[in-house]
Amino acid sequence: MKNLEFYILDVFAESKYAGNQLAVFRNAGDLKTDEMQTIALEMNYSETTFILSEDKREGGYDVRIFTPAEEIPFAGHPTLGTAYIIRNEMEMVKSDEIKLNLKAGQIPVSFGSDGEVIWMRQNPAVFRHVLNHDRVAECLNLHTEDLDSRFPVQEVSTGTPFIIAPLKSLQAIKRAHINLSKFMSMVDELEGRAILLFCPETYTDNNDLNVRMFADYYGVPEDPATGSANGCLAGYLVKYDYFDSEEIDIRVEQGYEIKRPSLLYLRSAYKDSEIRVEVGGKVILVAKGNLL
Repeated sequence: MKNLEFYILDVFAESKYAGNQLAVFRNAGDLKTDEMQTIALEMNYSETTFILSEDKREGGYDVRIFTPAEEIPFAGHPTLGTAYIIRNEMEMVKSDEIKLNLKAGQIPVSFGSDGEVIWMRQNPAVFRHVLNHDRVAECLNLHTEDLDSRFPVQEVSTGTPFIIAPLKSLQAIKRAHINLSKFMSMVDELEGRAILLFCPETYTDNNDLNVRMFADYYGVPEDPATGSANGCLAGYLVKYDYFDSEEIDIRVEQGYEIKRPSLLYLRSAYKDSEIRVEVGGKVILVAKGNLL
């Protein structure tokens, strides 16, 4: 593991020290799985990624993603941040599109001009279990009336499953906090082990939704920005015509309640009988170094 080069990034950030932090290691193919897991635990960000080789395989770069607790098949801000490093730090000729070979499949990331939003196309949204509003409210220390009864609480996946819960107000979003024992009991019955809450009230007028995401099961009490969960949200919004449209192009704020404001861009629409999802954001390089 000597002299292993790594980068620290802010992803879904409009400015440095906002968004969600990420560590990306390059040329990590010689590391064993337990070594990657140990490094991810030591870095202690919500995720750490490892680029296994600078050579492409099947048109994409092999990448593994770890939380401090375990390896996961897909996550949004690690996908964007890792593609940013490949393009800006590894490639001699910068590509307009970079593909990452992840456990969830090959994910393409597209780039525009400098300073523009970077986009990733996630897997089509898959809809699973619908949950009882009363039980979910109890897990969130909320009243059932805080949830929007017009829409379901549902497990959705675009690579990694999340529970999507519609709330009525920003005031309810602020009051939400996890009842850990009840929440763990609920998610043990599901594939989705983290919950995203959203409401139509926002801190900033030009944003469309406010979001909070709790992932206590994975050792992350609250995440400042979550591309995979917001991809699930994008599919959910289209399926249930939340904006009275089968196509959305919106701005979502997250992380305001934990003083790390983030901005995510979501696009979703029906295509070929599937709900296609794209999640975008900006990436800022904060630091780089070598693991000695």
